[in-house]
Amino acid sequence: EVQLVESGGGLVQAGGSLRLSCETSGFTFDDYVIGWFREAPGKEREGVSCIFLSDGSTYYLRSVEGRFTISSDNAKNTVYLQMNSLKSEDTAIYYCAQSRNDCKTYDYWGQGTQVTVSS
Repeated sequence: EVQLVESGGGLVQAGGSLRLSCETSGFTFDDYVIGWFREAPGKEREGVSCIFLSDGSTYYLRSVEGRFTISSDNAKNTVYLQMNSLKSEDTAIYYCAQSRNDCKTYDYWGQGTQVTVSS
C-alpha cells in the first residue's frame, strides 16, 4: 500500500523557516517523482516543487524559487521541502504526492500539513 505522510508544518513569523517532510512507503522510491503542492483558502491548489528521485532533477514554482529547496534522502524514502524567507502568502496546507512519470500527473497524495506564516 502506497503511503505518503507529511509533517513539519506549523506557525512561523514572516522571514522564518520551516522544513517539511514527506515520508513514503509501499513503492520503489527511486523510480518515482515526488511533488509538493499547496492549497490556500479560496485559491486553487498549485504545484510548488517536484523532484525526480532517479536523478535528483528538481523544478520550482517561480514564486518560491530561491527560497524553497526540495531534496530527498533515498535511504529513508523521504522527501523534504526546506522553506526559507517565508511570506504570509506561503500560508497554505502543503501536500506531497507521488507520480510515476512526471511533475504533472500524480497518483497518490498525503493528508497535508498546515503552514501558517504570520506577518
